[in-house]
Order: sequence, then structure tokens, then C-alpha cells
Amino acid sequence: METDEDVQARGRALSSPVRLRILRLCLHKARTNKEIAEVLDLNPATALHHVRTLLATEFLKAEEPRTGNRGAKEIPYRATGLSWGSRMPNAAPVLVETFLQEIDGLGPSEIDVWRLGVRLNDANRAEMMEKIRHVFEEYARRESDEDGTATSIMLAHHIDRTAD
Repeated sequence: METDEDVQARGRALSSPVRLRILRLCLHKARTNKEIAEVLDLNPATALHHVRTLLATEFLKAEEPRTGNRGAKEIPYRATGLSWGSRMPNAAPVLVETFLQEIDGLGPSEIDVWRLGVRLNDANRAEMMEKIRHVFEEYARRESDEDGTATSIMLAHHIDRTAD
């Protein structure tokens, strides 16, 4: 049974753009701490701190150790998918910052961006968001396509206070 302490620890674990990026990196492919540090341009000790936090909160799991290039034991880590349904207090700033870090350096052809302005009452806005959430959840639960390309989608919805 999940305790309040577990929920708080998981919320803290998800409060870091670096940890969210680690989860994304390890979602479709198990990666070692060294690989994580290289991809994210982190000091390996810093990466290990974040990996340990994600392990302790069950967002990452260790796979079978393997032998690295120089014969050293390496432990690959894979995201468990637990983060998808976890509560994240004050998520918007962390998710936006994570998204901005992930798209940094991408060319215009590597990013699809849509922006839509609508005027909906509370019921219709709730219906729209539920439909979008349903589509996201459907794809989040699918098995990865072996021949697929890893992609990320972020949806941000806000009340437009300037349009009133």
C-alpha cells in the first residue's frame, strides 16, 4: 500500500527536469549510468545521484549487469512506466523546462508545434481535455514498435486571461 511518504518521495523525484529526462532516455532502451551521463552531458556522480533517486522511488529498475568495454561491471537501467500515473505537484514548470531542454538544438523539421485558441465553457473544455488525455493514455500503454523512432509529446493547456 502506498503511503503519504511514498507519494511525497515520488513527487520530489519527479520535480527535476534531469530525472524526467533520464526516465525518457531509459523508457525504450536500458542505459548505464555512464551512458546517461554522456547523453545528458552530466558528471557521472551527478547522474548516479539522480539514478539512485529514481531507483528508490521505483521509477527506474536495474536490469542484469553486463560487462563493459574494459571488463567492468555495468548496470543498465530501464524506466518502469510508473511515472505516467504518478501525481506531480506543481508539474507545469518542471514539465515545460524538461521539454525545452529536450528540444534544445533540434532543427525546425524535427519539431511539430501546434497552437490553438478556442472559447469553451467548463463542460466542453473538460470534455476536450478528457478526449486528449484518453489518446495520450492509449499510446502511453502501447508496446513499443521495434522499428519505431522514440518521440516525445507535450501538451500544455492554459486559460488565456488576455482574451477576455
